[in-house]
Amino acid sequence: MTRLDSAISRAQASLLGRQAPDGQWVGELEADATITSEFLLLCHLLDRVNAERERKAVAYLRQRQLPNGGWSLFEAGPADLAATIKAYFAMKMAGVPPDDPDLVRARAVVRAMGGPCRANVFTKILLALFGEYDWNGVPAMPVEIMLLPRRFYFNLYEVSYWSRTVIVPLLILMDRKPVKWLPADRSLDELWPEPRETASLRLPRRPVPFSVRGLLWKNFFIAVDDALKIWERFSPRPFRKRAVEAARLWLEERLAVPGGLGGIFPAMTNAVLALRTLGYPDDHPLIRGQLKELEALAVETEDTVHYQPCPSPIWDTGLAVNALVESDLAPDHPALARAATWLLDRQVLVPGDWQVKRPNLEPGGWAFQYHNDFYPDLDDTGMVLMALEKLQGLEPERLRFARARGLAWFLGMQGADGGWGSFDADNNRLVLNNIPFADHGALLDPSTEDLTGRGLELLGTLGYGLEHPAARPAVDFLRRTQNGDGGWYGRWGVNYIYGTWSVLRGLRAIGEDMSAPWVQRAVRWLVGRQNRDGGWGETCESYRDPALAGCGPSTPSQTAWALLALFAAGATTGAAVEEGVDYLLRTQRPDGSWSDPLWNGTGFPRVFYLKYHLYAAYFPLWALGVYRTSRS
Repeated sequence: MTRLDSAISRAQASLLGRQAPDGQWVGELEADATITSEFLLLCHLLDRVNAERERKAVAYLRQRQLPNGGWSLFEAGPADLAATIKAYFAMKMAGVPPDDPDLVRARAVVRAMGGPCRANVFTKILLALFGEYDWNGVPAMPVEIMLLPRRFYFNLYEVSYWSRTVIVPLLILMDRKPVKWLPADRSLDELWPEPRETASLRLPRRPVPFSVRGLLWKNFFIAVDDALKIWERFSPRPFRKRAVEAARLWLEERLAVPGGLGGIFPAMTNAVLALRTLGYPDDHPLIRGQLKELEALAVETEDTVHYQPCPSPIWDTGLAVNALVESDLAPDHPALARAATWLLDRQVLVPGDWQVKRPNLEPGGWAFQYHNDFYPDLDDTGMVLMALEKLQGLEPERLRFARARGLAWFLGMQGADGGWGSFDADNNRLVLNNIPFADHGALLDPSTEDLTGRGLELLGTLGYGLEHPAARPAVDFLRRTQNGDGGWYGRWGVNYIYGTWSVLRGLRAIGEDMSAPWVQRAVRWLVGRQNRDGGWGETCESYRDPALAGCGPSTPSQTAWALLALFAAGATTGAAVEEGVDYLLRTQRPDGSWSDPLWNGTGFPRVFYLKYHLYAAYFPLWALGVYRTSRS
């Protein structure tokens, strides 16, 4: 057995050993310390503090603190103001005294970065719930938004699913403005660089040339925010009560299904607080259901506990199946059959929010989490359908039904620009990212390069070519969005290496000419970003500074993406390929697995990143498998 064969065999055995008895794979989805900090603070808002859990969470926060005293958004990243404020607040609420050395260092970081006034909107809202920030300093979001019809440029269904599920409960909170007042010894006065009573909470306008369109929009929406605050305070608001009721009913409908609101931590926490604000008792089934889902996100060890933003079982299972099959595991292997049955059982066949834009489209997608029926997504749907297509021995009629419904839903969600977004179609009114509430810059769900590449790969895997009506518009979208240096942006993975892998796999599958100059430009870009150790890596900072595209310490996952991209473009030999493969062989652990030391996934560019712990289990295996096949 060659070194390559041995590596693939051990990697397959390692991955198969992680499969659950019911057929699924699910790895930890790790985020920064913010989620854990927010959970601790939620427990204090609800008077549900578990002293032992809190002690373990504080231990975790201490582990994640940077040497300079702050907390970062990703491994090896700089201190982030919002993350540091939340961790400081959570530790103080847990009883850590202000003169604790860790809090002293954290406090210095917060003050040096401008204090709470400089924090993002969600941090200000969290502080306002405790009376530590004036609600009047939070951007206005009138609850009457619930009643805006579709013909309005801004309405609830012109923002992304994740924004929608977070915003609706926040509308209730921002309308009622509840406060849980703290004793003096728990306040955060010490975080303000200037006295709180003299600090200006107004959103600053920026003097800009008339030609700077984006900043002009920001200033315009700041003026709108000022006007809305005046309207909220002095207008009779005859539709306010009706809007609150609309928000309540909207929440009840979506909380009645398993999985928690939107399947994501922030939406679930906001939902609990909103329902309590409306008078729901703590033992109400809807509140108990959300709290149960939140508790299920805990990752606990003997000494620490931290919380995930959500689970990723369908994504992990789909990717694991693809990696195993493409590394030549028998397509009728019993483990793959169990995975296929598990995936087929989770196809979403009920309507969701996406039908607002596509009312005549039948459901048929897959979600990311165990349960999220209102919000299936295109990425998981594509990956699952490709996995199922590569297997053998499945029940033909059931597979045919799943494929037909899944593909029809996927194709029906293609945007007018030729690309695909993640959860909605034509969710692309980008000017809305300039409203003050959207200071995270991720209010929307437009078409992206990585999702569009996945769409083409799906079509090609199912046997279609460039003659398919959806193919040419998607290829044209990718040609328009290619960077000048040859790579593609990665919305859901870090970053340009991920986007370029997704696109080149799609172009190859659909039958595009991979020797075309525009494709080969991407190949040259990838080869030019290879590190001296033979691997590839990219820092999350490339989202802030595109000059860092493809730059960073090598990691197994990013190296695998680069190799899979090169293989798709026809580059299966040469020094870059051999050195990349050698990097994967050298870094494989004795048990057959690999480990990514750095964050590899993206929740929201620039503000929220993820580490998929199983990425290093299946992507290197996938790359080595394709490499071996190319040599046979």
